[in-house]
Amino acid sequence: MRIVSPELLRQMDQPGPRYTSYPTADRFVEAFGEEDYVQALQQRRSGLIRSLPLSLYVHVPFCDSLCYYCACNKVITKHHERAQEYLRYLGREAELHVAHLGSGQSVSQLHLGGGTPTFLSDAELHELLSMLRRHFNLAPGGEYSIEVDPRTVTPARLATLAELGFTRLSFGVQDFDPAVQRAVHRLQPAEQVFELVRAARQIGFESVNVDLIYGLPQQTPESFDRTLAQVNALRPDRVALYAYAHLPDRFKPQRRIQASELPAPGAKLAMLAQALAAFNDAGYVYVGMDHFALPDDALAVARRQGRLHRNFQGYSTQPDCDLIALGVSSIGRVGATYSQNAKSLEDYYDLLDQGRLPIERGLALSRDDLIRRSVIMALMCQGELQFEALELAFLIDFQTYFAPELQALSVHQSQGLVRVSAAGIEVTAQGWYFVRAIAMVFDRYLQADRNRTRFSKII
Repeated sequence: MRIVSPELLRQMDQPGPRYTSYPTADRFVEAFGEEDYVQALQQRRSGLIRSLPLSLYVHVPFCDSLCYYCACNKVITKHHERAQEYLRYLGREAELHVAHLGSGQSVSQLHLGGGTPTFLSDAELHELLSMLRRHFNLAPGGEYSIEVDPRTVTPARLATLAELGFTRLSFGVQDFDPAVQRAVHRLQPAEQVFELVRAARQIGFESVNVDLIYGLPQQTPESFDRTLAQVNALRPDRVALYAYAHLPDRFKPQRRIQASELPAPGAKLAMLAQALAAFNDAGYVYVGMDHFALPDDALAVARRQGRLHRNFQGYSTQPDCDLIALGVSSIGRVGATYSQNAKSLEDYYDLLDQGRLPIERGLALSRDDLIRRSVIMALMCQGELQFEALELAFLIDFQTYFAPELQALSVHQSQGLVRVSAAGIEVTAQGWYFVRAIAMVFDRYLQADRNRTRFSKII
């Protein structure tokens, strides 16, 4: 069944931010440094929100081999002994945070990303979790997730992850077709992934996610259709479907991909249309942007109940909260600030050796930033915005403050993507597939910046 018309897909085929934050990370400045971040931590400690749970993100940058499509911050190495040094520095960074935040801070969400978190051995993962539990209180019933490269784990290792307290797994699959896997230097048999998902269910993980990418070299609508059928047979609880953005000038690994091997724009749009139809027919709920979930998964339930949130890991069921980010290049949020750690291991280690938090850049949000963040997150998460609620929160007249944006939104209204009334804005069922484009209307930085090619396509 066709979900979105090809014509509308072509109209929306434009680059734009993913809005895991607003303002987006490309707006961070080096003028924001450690002193600013420490001030934000201390304000949290002395404020009323001190008792609210935190979210924790830990970046593990190491990978055994290079995937050519990858745009993540990673270190390719066969020297697994490097992990021990990294764990020591993570411990130092956690200690510095506790010195400013106070001990025993409650954590309701933990995510290990990378790189490849399962580059760490079982003993090293145990060491990492023990360290985190010494410094923070991982609350019962929290959401504790880890990204998994299927090539680095066995069913026995999955059992270890469950014993360590992880409740959710995310498997990087990208594509099941062997020709595509060879083209991106990531060979992993489908049978291996099926075995691991079966094991995860037997062990009792609450949710299993599978990542897919469309637009990769050697992909065709026909080959991707086979991958979609295999994913639906696998039936993970969640599916994340990303568009490949070929930006070899920014991401060196992508220079190994021949542009001539990439699918044509029309073929790429056909793959997206196939995926939307395939997952809909298989009974998945379209949660938003690039996320699908089975109806009884917590993410789909949160979508129905209007409890979705967004953070730097994407959609979340956890309440909006401060995010403490540990590790090289990781991005956090505390109060009305965003911050990012040093992007190289050398700089990260050097700053910690000086007894400093390894902040490289960040941003203190202005009042206008906070207003627009509220608008964008309401649209991205709830699909609607009530003017009165925002007016009371920020003491503005919405229609006056956002007069140019409401005028610009009329284009999307004519496309049937939004309904605008005197009371608010509602994203339609059709518009939910293009919610990034709707949110972009309220992005003040994007309005002044026509160089949008650094972003991935919104579809």
